[in-house]
Amino acid sequence: MKAYLDFERPVADLEGKVAELKSIEESEGGVAIADEINRLEAKARQALSDIYAKLTPWQKTQVARHPGRPHTLDYVGQLIEEFTPLAGDRKYGNDKAILAGLGRFRGKPVAVLGHEKGSDTETRLNHNFGMARPEGYRKAVRLMELAERFGLPVIAFVDTAGAYPGVGAEERGQAEAIARATDACLGLGVPNVAVIIGEGGSGGAIAVATANKVLMHEHAIYSVISPEGAASILWHDSSRAADAATALKLTASDLQRFGVIDAIIGEPLGGAHRDPDRTVLETGVAIDKALAECADLDADAIRRHRREKFLAIGRSL
Repeated sequence: MKAYLDFERPVADLEGKVAELKSIEESEGGVAIADEINRLEAKARQALSDIYAKLTPWQKTQVARHPGRPHTLDYVGQLIEEFTPLAGDRKYGNDKAILAGLGRFRGKPVAVLGHEKGSDTETRLNHNFGMARPEGYRKAVRLMELAERFGLPVIAFVDTAGAYPGVGAEERGQAEAIARATDACLGLGVPNVAVIIGEGGSGGAIAVATANKVLMHEHAIYSVISPEGAASILWHDSSRAADAATALKLTASDLQRFGVIDAIIGEPLGGAHRDPDRTVLETGVAIDKALAECADLDADAIRRHRREKFLAIGRSL
């Protein structure tokens, strides 16, 4: 059963009628209602197109958080061959909010990182909803050090509301772990590509997204704080999250204009959750192109490219 967002109600009603008519058609031995079904399907597609052509930043936030969007495990499962996961930070433990490992992307060896939110109640709890603790970021640093040693490009999939803010995480050095992961990204002498596949929240995202090429899905979001958090701070009222989403300029089009991201990956009509396989395929094409653009750079040039990219943000407006 499809999960519809609040603003998709007109589409839900039309698609519900289509499903009802198809059920009647099957149960009554092919009643001639195909024309009506086709008419309603066309109407539903048009309604969906009209809605998604003018999404507000808050509506894009809801799409980015849709539980049916493909997650890091989906991308790894379809794009990375011979994937071997890496567990633990060799200091405290293994954080399951961050997936890390080695594999092959289109036949070439790569290192892979990604936040994993989980796809149902059990897996969401297991992966802590994609909110990593310090040991998750230290595991990421460990993987990046391996990538540097063996000359492997790094691919990161970003999908987190932010780093885990619990007392234990702070006691174990959350801020320091995020800073060291960000520094490890900046210091890599191999190309790294980050893809914002859903939410890119705060330092929890930037810790693995400080890359030569930052790609972002059309309906993903990327910001220094969640809209709810910003509304609570600015207006002491989390119900003003929609206003905060607009003010934060967290959409892909805004961020490309500011130079924060390098390219936007288009999504199927209605969002990535409506056609996950196509979304994964398009993402693979974009990653391949981004890596190819860095293929001829030596280690110093790669570091210089990354440094200049981030220093230039905000200076050309």
